Amino acid sequence: MDGNIDMTTHQSAAQPVVVINDTTLRDGEQSAGVAFTADEKLAIASGLAAMGVQELEIGIPAMGEEEREVMQAIAALRLPSRLMAWCRMNEQDLAAVAGLDVDLVDLSIPSSDQQIAGKLGQDRRWVLAQVERMVSRGVDAGFEICVGMEDSSRADTDFLRQLAQTAQQAGARRIRFADTVGIMEPFSLLDKIRSLRSACDLEIEMHAHDDYGLATANTLAAVLGGATHINTTVNGLGERAGNAPLEECVLALKNLHGIDCGVDTQQMAAISALVAQASGRDVSWNKSIVGEGVFTHEAGIHVDGLIKDQRNYQGLDPLQLGRHHQLVLGKHSGSQGLIRAYQDVGIELLSWQVPLLLQQVRTLVTSIKRAPLASELMDLYMALDARIGAPAMAAGQEAEICQLHPIAS
Repeated sequence: MDGNIDMTTHQSAAQPVVVINDTTLRDGEQSAGVAFTADEKLAIASGLAAMGVQELEIGIPAMGEEEREVMQAIAALRLPSRLMAWCRMNEQDLAAVAGLDVDLVDLSIPSSDQQIAGKLGQDRRWVLAQVERMVSRGVDAGFEICVGMEDSSRADTDFLRQLAQTAQQAGARRIRFADTVGIMEPFSLLDKIRSLRSACDLEIEMHAHDDYGLATANTLAAVLGGATHINTTVNGLGERAGNAPLEECVLALKNLHGIDCGVDTQQMAAISALVAQASGRDVSWNKSIVGEGVFTHEAGIHVDGLIKDQRNYQGLDPLQLGRHHQLVLGKHSGSQGLIRAYQDVGIELLSWQVPLLLQQVRTLVTSIKRAPLASELMDLYMALDARIGAPAMAAGQEAEICQLHPIAS
């Protein structure tokens, strides 16, 4: 096949080059101990659709009637997103999706020799025959089919190519490269996706796990290699270390590669909070993109640079997320941060006060393990005034203190 085929196969001209297929409601819920209620699933699906996520993987029909009812309830919302169901590649799972108003069905089957033999007790020939048979049945049932190649990262590359070609011949629309155990790294993954891209005309979807902290990097590499779709979850929720985070992938593609996935980043904070509450999994303070502290600055040299020009220390514009830089006082703060903090509470510091208060602030935050409150800053200021006797201080004394306590930069 031609390795330079049109990367927008099966997409209209109005659609973005890379389509987000968010699996928060499927793989995200497979996180140990996570269980969404029906109302939470409906709210998450609605939130994702409202922010422009084009596809949602909404559940596993074979789990039972309750799961199917929730999936059908999501379908009844008539969201603008296309809906996908996840199934194993067998007759029972395909039968379970019958009657559900979903657009796509992911039929998943092991692709590595480890899982083919160790999980199924079969061989490669059996897998190819199963793909040919079940994909045809799925298409005949009226569904668009994605062949989920489970454990692709440990599969033989030539067999993956053969599997993709078999899927295409059987009528599949898409294949999913699944890094099931999270062992890929971007450079080798790029080669694997390029190999698949040259072997078939199908859409290629990347499903990354974050066991080595590389899910986002691997997802970006897959896109560069020719993937047309990517799986994500809000906050990186998912089994073990989680999946590729929606927020990271969307903004990295947009800002680093110029690929706009059509997702409204202003709504990321809201969907992050919703999923965190529904899952019972708090977002860490310094979590990229959506963490509370990712636009918070303390170090003196950074604060000074930001005050002069925000671009000095800005790799991601918080305005893209409806957020702003926040300057806080701490052990590593400098004079400019201190002066700004006191200006915020209505006090213009004198030069001699800055080094003394800076030392007091550093002592305080080391003890309380957080930034000082406005009331605490006032207490320090009043105590300093009382201790030094500022109103009566002579000019010579002020100069002496400034010499002993030079202003920190």
